[in-house]
Amino acid sequence: MENPCCGFTCPVEATLRLVGGKYKAVILWHLMDAGTLRYHELHRRIPRATDKMLAQQLRELEKDGLINRKVYPVVPPKTEYSLTDFGNTLSPILVEMCNWGKQYLDYQ
Repeated sequence: MENPCCGFTCPVEATLRLVGGKYKAVILWHLMDAGTLRYHELHRRIPRATDKMLAQQLRELEKDGLINRKVYPVVPPKTEYSLTDFGNTLSPILVEMCNWGKQYLDYQ
């Protein structure tokens, strides 16, 4: 049944809207593992992501309240990203996604 306030037809759709971007789950996974990462550290861990795509995914995650973005007023600019408390609630889901992915790769 569709949720009249949000337009989702099921809870899975709502979850995928938050973490279903091209690199969103991967960004969350790296932040879950490391705690806090600077932009270039994230980019190094996700080398296939273009600067434009990574910046877009980070903006969306921040807008949705899953990550914190802290900008330091220094030259060159220093920006750090970390999970919010709300973002941390995805940890069990990301762990299970990782476990499933490992099993999938073992079958290949």
